[in-house]
Amino acid sequence: MARRPAHFAVILCFLLATQLHAAKQKALPERIAAILAQPDMDRGFWGIEVASVASGKVLYSQNPDKLFTPASNTKLFTTAAALALIGPDYNFRTTVETTGALDKYGRLTGDLVLVGRGDPNLSGRQLPYNLRTERNDHPIQVLEQLADVLVQKGVKYVDGDIIADDSYFAFERYGEGWSQDDLVWADGAPVSALTINDNVVFVNILPADHAGERAFVSITPFADYFHIDNRIITTPSGTGRKIYINREPGATVLTLWGNMPLDDAGANEALAIEDPAEFAASLFRELLEARGIAIYGKQRTRHTELASLSTLTVVATAPARGGDESPRNLPNQPLVLASYQSKSLMEDVRVINKVSQNLHAEILLRLLGREKGTAGTVEGGLEVLRGFLNKVEIPNDQYAFYDGSGLSRQNLVTPHAVVQLLRYAAAQPWGTNFRDTLPIAGVDGSLSDRFKNLPAQGRVYGKTGSLGGVKTLSGYAITSRGEQVAFSILSNNFNLPGNRVNDTIDSIVGAILDDGSSRK
Repeated sequence: MARRPAHFAVILCFLLATQLHAAKQKALPERIAAILAQPDMDRGFWGIEVASVASGKVLYSQNPDKLFTPASNTKLFTTAAALALIGPDYNFRTTVETTGALDKYGRLTGDLVLVGRGDPNLSGRQLPYNLRTERNDHPIQVLEQLADVLVQKGVKYVDGDIIADDSYFAFERYGEGWSQDDLVWADGAPVSALTINDNVVFVNILPADHAGERAFVSITPFADYFHIDNRIITTPSGTGRKIYINREPGATVLTLWGNMPLDDAGANEALAIEDPAEFAASLFRELLEARGIAIYGKQRTRHTELASLSTLTVVATAPARGGDESPRNLPNQPLVLASYQSKSLMEDVRVINKVSQNLHAEILLRLLGREKGTAGTVEGGLEVLRGFLNKVEIPNDQYAFYDGSGLSRQNLVTPHAVVQLLRYAAAQPWGTNFRDTLPIAGVDGSLSDRFKNLPAQGRVYGKTGSLGGVKTLSGYAITSRGEQVAFSILSNNFNLPGNRVNDTIDSIVGAILDDGSSRK
């Protein structure tokens, strides 16, 4: 009798192993159906398509031609279009120019103009991106370098104004369908052709030395731009942290309140600025004056207003050629006193897709309009994107895009359109590099904490997406047969914890990878 429990355990293990083997032998549609049959998964909506990259054969589909909110899967379209039309080797150029003259005494008779042409990485971000975001301690290092060059050129006095010029793109900071709540934080930073430190400031908060005192608040990079209303009180150790930050849209007043305990290690928040060019002008003027350059004029901005696009003649935005200083071959051609050239576009596509960088994706959309369309506007970029997707044979009724990042709640796309785009990209000369810009399961980017120590680790390259009620994942996977498939999993209208929906998406990906005998 004593041997029966052991005998029973052996039989139970055998039955469980048999059931597991049988489950793996089920066709892919049956395995995915079983995953989606969970009680809490039937209240939202699922759109899925899986296809062989090589042959295009559809291995599984559910609502493949229905429209879903894609969230940041939108970035797949923006970045692929930029690589196809602008090219992976494109470089951005930022210059300091003048239409005046520099005399032998170091006096600049005229305005000094800082001209942005869309470089998204005028910051302390370390490139190339490697496993995680890395920043150095110099978020305005490019502005510092440009200011140093002016000193080297002998500039000592500026009789005119300091102008920050972001007219390369229209003054169109936000996308249609963005939530007001997004605009205060880094995810909703305003878009500009002159972008410094991702158009955010880092607000650092530390407890004071004694309970009852106000916490210490500092801003990096500092500029006389924000006014801080600090109401955070330091409390005794062990009392817990509660911090609230508010900035009304259009305002430059930061209000902070709550409490921070004495034993708190400190907090850091990235907050969006209001007008990037104005912020850049303030920073640049401070840097020049710190280097002993006297500024006799004021600081101001130069924007391209949407209403004036048809009549405005934009000045001081022609790309500089050659070295730092360009000759004046034409009347009124600006003199380039200093310049900075970015790393390749592919390096920034890597940043956009790995960490889902909204601002950089929006810059790419406007760059498409400026370089390949009618204007550096949202609509100009979307018009170019529509033409590109037509060549990729994705019909207009398969998508509706209103921005380049996916922050818009009005964006719509079908799973089939996503898979079609992925298959097109895989066939391009830059296809492998494009795939490598996507987060790798269990390794880096927005997938670094998913699929860890699972068969999918290192075998899935996917772009995540997340909004309220929306979770998405699309990309490439290498199945157990060694076949590369393109997949798109779009979930909408779920009122569940995000992790619960992500776990279901991950289970679907696991079923795709373990294709077993899915091709009966």
